[in-house]
Amino acid sequence: MERPLEPDPVDTGVGKRQKTPIFSIGSRLQAVFLLFTNTMLIYLNEKKIEIENNIGLYSLRQRYKADADVLIVNGHPSMIDLKLNEGDHVIMIKRGEQPTPKEIESLMVARHTPVVQKQIKQGRIGIAGVGGLGSQVAVALARIGIGQLNIVDFDVVEPSNLNRQQFFIDQIGLPKVTALRDNLQRINPSLTIKSYHEKVTPNNIKDFFADIDILVEAFDDASEKAMLTNCFLKDFPQKFLVAASGIAGFETSNSIKTTKVTDHFFICGDGVTAAEPGRGLMAPRVGIVAHHQANAVLRLLLNESPE
Repeated sequence: MERPLEPDPVDTGVGKRQKTPIFSIGSRLQAVFLLFTNTMLIYLNEKKIEIENNIGLYSLRQRYKADADVLIVNGHPSMIDLKLNEGDHVIMIKRGEQPTPKEIESLMVARHTPVVQKQIKQGRIGIAGVGGLGSQVAVALARIGIGQLNIVDFDVVEPSNLNRQQFFIDQIGLPKVTALRDNLQRINPSLTIKSYHEKVTPNNIKDFFADIDILVEAFDDASEKAMLTNCFLKDFPQKFLVAASGIAGFETSNSIKTTKVTDHFFICGDGVTAAEPGRGLMAPRVGIVAHHQANAVLRLLLNESPE
């Protein structure tokens, strides 16, 4: 016999810096019960199930997903009929078949824990500019299961963008927000995306970002960075702004850091290196800063300080 079981609720202590217990009381009682029932617990596609002892991998496939042609046990592909053990993690995949939104959510929860994933999914993030910084921030947040992205950019994809931006050669000529929206939906179909092919000005900032929790500044031009920073912090003093400064060249990665300016304003980068002849914008260093920004967003959503 088998029956689905829900994972025991675990308080991860996000924002409280407390350790997560290894086993809950419910898990201990469940383990004692299983000793007397000739059954065991395994994880199938990241869902906990109760199954009879000594079952084989192929029998499990026949019962749950007979058309699966990729079998992974505890992180390793298997081409033979293994005997399964208590606590094994089994992934069954049919090549070419996309997971459902519910299955994707289960995978996210299994990776991040329920409490963390709930806070991530509730996040609503704005990104002003979706070039080298903004496109990479968007991809990182889409991959962790963020709930909503508002992306704004007036530009189109051109060949010179491809050395550092998250676009493909067949997207040249498309509005960047259109191309990025398509790419993000391929990564995470459950993501809500609001895209605006417009230029950000002091007069329309509220139109784009009134419904978000955190704004990522990802402009190239210094005057536009200053405009956005001043207007956003004035219009939304209780929202968070994560900006960038000093991202060019190929200087050491360790010179890049996240700095707190105010309680609601953080800057990522080295604060010095600007693009100039012989020291341009390239994927490795731009990507490091972008992921500093994405991680700052994540930490803010989890009630942690980004610095």
